[in-house]
Amino acid sequence: MPALDDALAEVRALLLDPDLTRAVAAGRRRGQQPSVVRAELRPVALKAGSRLQIVTNDGARPYTRNVAPGAEAAAAVDALLAEPFGNWHVETAAATVQVRVTKKGDAQVHRAGAAGPAAAPPAAHDREKAYLLDPGDPLFAVVGGTAAKRRQVDAFLRALAATLPDELPTPLRVVDLGCGNAYLTFAAYRYLTARGADVELVGVDVREDQRVRNTAVAEQLGCADRVRFVAGTIADAVVEPAPDLVLALHACDTATDQALARAVRWDARWLLAAPCCHHDIAAQLKRGAAPEPYAALTRHAILRERYADALTDALRASLLRLHGYRVDVVEFVDSAHTPRNLLLRARRTGAAATDGQRAEYDALTGQWGVTPALETLLS
Repeated sequence: MPALDDALAEVRALLLDPDLTRAVAAGRRRGQQPSVVRAELRPVALKAGSRLQIVTNDGARPYTRNVAPGAEAAAAVDALLAEPFGNWHVETAAATVQVRVTKKGDAQVHRAGAAGPAAAPPAAHDREKAYLLDPGDPLFAVVGGTAAKRRQVDAFLRALAATLPDELPTPLRVVDLGCGNAYLTFAAYRYLTARGADVELVGVDVREDQRVRNTAVAEQLGCADRVRFVAGTIADAVVEPAPDLVLALHACDTATDQALARAVRWDARWLLAAPCCHHDIAAQLKRGAAPEPYAALTRHAILRERYADALTDALRASLLRLHGYRVDVVEFVDSAHTPRNLLLRARRTGAAATDGQRAEYDALTGQWGVTPALETLLS
């Protein structure tokens, strides 16, 4: 295990290298507290010439400054390296280096070659939208990067950022249930790692060919030692130890309920679920009679399906609250990009359900004569 001073010297050389693409410092060392919670560095091209842009965040707001190459940049970099950050993540055109400071004050260093083509020239002055995952990130070179996909990735990461605290647990265990082709899975890993988290991620999908394909992508991105994939159902796949964060993005119909139920049983601290294909409640509404005066809501098939979507997710949110979660239901990407754009965002509080919450849930299911799949799975 390299000495911390040697590891930071390597980081310094990369930060001042003209081929720097992006670097992030975050987290804190045991018993110490940096003056800022996060620092991000990247090259930018201004009218005055090339500059090293440094964005620091004190937990309340970001502060941006652009320093000139040479002595000014070296002094700024040295000041950041003197801060007791727990993690550094540095990307250049040729390599990616991650440094994590252990509880004993030693350095764990992970190195990987460039995961994609050489970095683009320094970005133009930052009037363009600031993405949480750089559009030039090697991930997009591997999985493809249309403008719509980049927007969806950014919207998802912003929802993730709004859910998690500034200081992440170490290690941070993540599971993506029903991960499919896993581009959002990898985006979450890249983003959380850049924030300084020591991420252990498992992707679950029922298809073996997806497991093989996603494992190959992890190897291309140099993260196969931290990101693994298993083939199995959401309900039965073995995931040990229990995760801190559960993702379930576009799992179809009651597969979303299976993912929510597993998250509750794991006592997962955070949960993000983007439901898809709400057939179960829609079928129950079709079989039964609507309570008065709401027959018009279910008389026409298209209206019944849309109301079933809203009712299903309202009941899911209510059940999560009954099991100790604080829940927000938000739009995570504009409907112009995908019609399935609703996100359940939950954080475990452990608060006991109130009589009012139970009464509200019982009244809604009783009035409509439905039994949500999630209720059955949790009973």
